[in-house]
Amino acid sequence: METNNHNQKIAVITGGSRGIGKSIAINAAKRGIAVILTYNNNPEQGKAVAEEINANGGKAIALKLNVADISTFSGFADEVSKTLKDWGRDSFDYLVNNAGIAQRTLIKDTTEAIFDELINVNFKGVFFLTQQLEPLMENGGQIINISSGLARFAFPTVAVYGAIKAGIDSLTRYFAKEFADKKIRANSVAPGAIDTEFGGGKGDESHRQQIAGMTALGRLGEADDVGLFVASMLSDDSRFVNAQRIEISGGIYI
Repeated sequence: METNNHNQKIAVITGGSRGIGKSIAINAAKRGIAVILTYNNNPEQGKAVAEEINANGGKAIALKLNVADISTFSGFADEVSKTLKDWGRDSFDYLVNNAGIAQRTLIKDTTEAIFDELINVNFKGVFFLTQQLEPLMENGGQIINISSGLARFAFPTVAVYGAIKAGIDSLTRYFAKEFADKKIRANSVAPGAIDTEFGGGKGDESHRQQIAGMTALGRLGEADDVGLFVASMLSDDSRFVNAQRIEISGGIYI
């Protein structure tokens, strides 16, 4: 799987230690892409994903990143730059803004602290991390922001999260506009109901079946449903896809 350093594409994938992010990292590596993945609270998880990729002939490293702490972004960019130099490059090709948190709270019960945390991780962090890393991106690269089906349809208890993800869809178009001089494309990928988000598959079975029944393909999604698609976007095969929101939901609420 190893390729010449100069020709091998490199992806930075935030929140790559579990769930959808882990699937994106592993499937990108299977396509010959070198991976810089991030973890926050669980270094063992992050390093395990990198070790799995390396053991299978790929190239990966796990770096710590708290996307809610903007003061650390400059130092993180320095770590990315150092890794790139170790790999014989001074730029990377793909940025996947995947790291995020959800919070199930009714509007009437939402506190300012909950609101601010969701904003900081899911929007402010994406904005300023992209701002910090864009100078390290290769011309003709791509940014993929992970959005949510909840930006399209309303579901009780996730008003703030869903509204933020709608904001991410809009921000993605602005990335495509303002980074056009470097021919950097920007797209958002919106997962529907993914099983990992329902208590790791251990949630209320009747609720899971209800959601599956609202989906044209008749099931909840799996992390690999999203990971495989995002990894497939990380190539020149999608070279004219830009400023788009692509929903990976099996056809929910259609």
